[in-house]
Amino acid sequence: MSFRLAADAVLVLHLAFILFALFGALLAARWRWLPLLHLPAAAWGFFVELTGRACPLTDLETALRRQAGQAGMEGGFIEHYLQPLIYPEGLTSAIQFVLAGVVVAVNLALYGWLLWRRSAPPRA
Repeated sequence: MSFRLAADAVLVLHLAFILFALFGALLAARWRWLPLLHLPAAAWGFFVELTGRACPLTDLETALRRQAGQAGMEGGFIEHYLQPLIYPEGLTSAIQFVLAGVVVAVNLALYGWLLWRRSAPPRA
């Protein structure tokens, strides 16, 4: 049971990391130091999607599920959890390139907004 709970915790952590990699720039509006954590996370998300590599969190979750007596997932996090919802036909390398571009585009837009917001003169 404890391995299953640990695997579920890794799953939640993995999802939180993905959301942070995509939208962490929004939190940088509140905490100016956050880009020091967020930009490497976004770069890692871009790298994993662009190269098609598996995230270490995927491997950890799979190992924990096997220790718990469950079947480990086939493929990566996206293929196992998100593909059935978003990509029912299958995740191809072309789609992964698009996902890598989404990571970059979302973050460029958010950091652009953040820089614009910080450089705008204060309202009276």
